[in-house]
Amino acid sequence: MRKAVKLRTLTTEEETEIRKLAASRKAAHRLVQRAKVIVAMLDDPKLHATQAGQQAGFRGRQSGVDYWVKRFNAEGIAGLEDKPKAGRPPTHAQSVRSALLKLARTKPESLGYPYKLWTLERLQSAFQEREGIHLSDSTIWEWVEAEGFRWKRQESWFHDAEKTDAEFVEKRGASSRPTKPASQACE
Repeated sequence: MRKAVKLRTLTTEEETEIRKLAASRKAAHRLVQRAKVIVAMLDDPKLHATQAGQQAGFRGRQSGVDYWVKRFNAEGIAGLEDKPKAGRPPTHAQSVRSALLKLARTKPESLGYPYKLWTLERLQSAFQEREGIHLSDSTIWEWVEAEGFRWKRQESWFHDAEKTDAEFVEKRGASSRPTKPASQACE
């Protein structure tokens, strides 16, 4: 059986700062969640790290809560931050990402565009036009999805027309696709 991880004694400044972080609505979610674990252990010193983690929203026994408490004990509030990850540094600055997300939140009509919703292509060309930066489809898709936005599925304009206009088929004209007579269809 593993030894329970205990929280070290905090200074008054640390306690004030950790409580402020746990109540923050602007800090990163994972950082706030880790701070909530520390606050739960402060409020109830008999609470184990796993139990505090469950109160803070961590799921399962292997959620890594012990790790965060140990890092906090060793490094203070800085120990709750993610360590830099290996790999290639980001291609674009955070300000570019913020500008794209700000544009994505804005209705195209309010910016003078003749449409109501963004598509990936529209957002990409509008961003390049406004910021002078070309972003790949995958970059835009990744940033928008990570922010929690969901692309809406567009409907074709003629589905509603068939429902509301009884003469739609005649007005539309012949289909551009050649059709075979029924006798030749299964040859």
